[in-house]
Amino acid sequence: MAVAQITNKQLLDNYAVVQLLTDADPLAVGDSFTVAGVGAPFDGTFTVWALPPFLFLGVDDEGDLTYNYEVALPGQVLYKATGSDVQRAAASGTFTYATGTCTWVTATQIEDWLGIGTASALDQTFLTQCASAANSFAFRRRSEAGYKDALGTSPSAAVTLGTIAYGGFLYRQRGSITDFAGFDGMTTGNSVGINPMIKQLLGIDRPAVY
Repeated sequence: MAVAQITNKQLLDNYAVVQLLTDADPLAVGDSFTVAGVGAPFDGTFTVWALPPFLFLGVDDEGDLTYNYEVALPGQVLYKATGSDVQRAAASGTFTYATGTCTWVTATQIEDWLGIGTASALDQTFLTQCASAANSFAFRRRSEAGYKDALGTSPSAAVTLGTIAYGGFLYRQRGSITDFAGFDGMTTGNSVGINPMIKQLLGIDRPAVY
């Protein structure tokens, strides 16, 4: 479980919005969370309805949620709560939510991508470590770029392939030495950065746009 501090609150048309001091990652639509210390009707256990990065304006005549796209407010969580309207105001309280592990790709997928056939027990252990590291890396970098992904399901086939490719890159780096002085006294080139194709597949070559 993780706990974030609440800095602001708002309630319009039976939809509540709390703003957090820091983004609650990984948090996605449909996730459960608990608010405490803000007061009724904000407090309780709810389900994420939306994660709007803009000022909430309420519900229009067609039942759609509306926003002021000129006022950016990061770290907001919107959920259903019945009560009288409360204009946006400072608040204090806690936002508790579950954390987990990203499981977009498996060691078997990386093994297949590498084309190494049946891996030995030692290789299988390392492939599992590569898969775990690749999942963590891909989820973190996409989160930093502004994407809101689910931990258990890859958002697209492109992201899946990018994560697998990164895991394969980690596997191939085992035992390699890239930073050393050559026998002629010259240093070799360093291996830095992420393959541009992997960045493109993961969608982290530029920030997310909504």
